[in-house]
Amino acid sequence: MMTLPNIITLSRIFLIPLFVGLFYLQPNYLDGEPLSWINNSIVAIYILISATDFIDGFLARRLNQESALGAFLDPVADKLMVCTALILLIDYYHTWYITIPSIIIISREILVSALREWMSEVGKRAKVAVSWIGKSKTFVQMIAILFLLIHQPLFIFSYNEINIMGRTLLFAATILTLWSGIKYLIAGLKTFDS
Repeated sequence: MMTLPNIITLSRIFLIPLFVGLFYLQPNYLDGEPLSWINNSIVAIYILISATDFIDGFLARRLNQESALGAFLDPVADKLMVCTALILLIDYYHTWYITIPSIIIISREILVSALREWMSEVGKRAKVAVSWIGKSKTFVQMIAILFLLIHQPLFIFSYNEINIMGRTLLFAATILTLWSGIKYLIAGLKTFDS
């Protein structure tokens, strides 16, 4: 069912290859090279993809166009964007304080997706529905990634201050990721006993 919310969700997925291509075209800002339009474009695409994550869900509810396809595509688009961005950041920064949290977040995304798939097979998907912790985790992740993508001063903040905020938020997102992942696992494990 091709509704407006589903078209917006698909557009998020189709923007990811453009995001990746531009990411690898940018110069190495960590070496102090001058900025170009490329980093601004990367940040703009990421903001657009992140914003449409909220817009498609809002429109689906508002226009009464919620669908099984949308329910499937929306989390797939989220996970594709977050995992892609984290892998690119691991490659870009080459440091443990980006790599370890990113591996934890990506691993949790795969584990919870598999758990949800299994729970729906046994008819208990509602037990691993998205919680406020999961939504908070997603929001903090998106802001952390945004700050780590910005390689220039922003308003009153220097590049280093933005980078420190990004790293701090990435650690906060990792804690929320572990917390929500453990909650989902506990809910899933309880079904083995029933």
